[in-house]
Amino acid sequence: MQHANPEASPDAAPDAALLVAVANGDASAARVLIERLAPRLLSHATRVLSDRAEAEDVVQETLVRLWKVAPEWRQGEAKVSTWCFRVLVNLCTDKLRARKPTVDIDAIAEPAADLQSVVEQMTDTARRDALNGALATLPERQRHAVVLRHIEERSNPEIAEIMDIGVEAVESLVARGKRALGAALRGKRAELGYDDDQ
Repeated sequence: MQHANPEASPDAAPDAALLVAVANGDASAARVLIERLAPRLLSHATRVLSDRAEAEDVVQETLVRLWKVAPEWRQGEAKVSTWCFRVLVNLCTDKLRARKPTVDIDAIAEPAADLQSVVEQMTDTARRDALNGALATLPERQRHAVVLRHIEERSNPEIAEIMDIGVEAVESLVARGKRALGAALRGKRAELGYDDDQ
């Protein structure tokens, strides 16, 4: 088995090895870790917060905290990505508690010249907005669990570790969140272009 050397090839190194290299001042290791982690963190934060600027702030704060713990990182105790998601979930929760839920009305895209693509874009935007609006009505823990499970496609054990709860609690949060989403979207099926029998 080949041992990863982050200085020789940071792109192939495991996250924990890269973090050790970051602690030793390796800027290329930091770049690789950011490229690996930031897109997934940003996707989750944007879905949960429904605000791109706030999501970017939360991701930046998560990575700053990661760099701060890098010198004390103990390999094998936790996955770097799981640690980041746990911090991110907590930061998103803090943001949500600090504000009242809002719906972004300005998110509708400019119409294109082709009528069919305009209709498709409006339908896609309406569906995305309806989902984000329905997600915003969920309690914070249900929202995180549903987004991690069904949008980020994380396993229940991973979600349990990220949210610092048991697997049964994750299953319960996801099930209740899905029921609440279904109820919130029930009256909008026709409006969103879904057939009644779907």
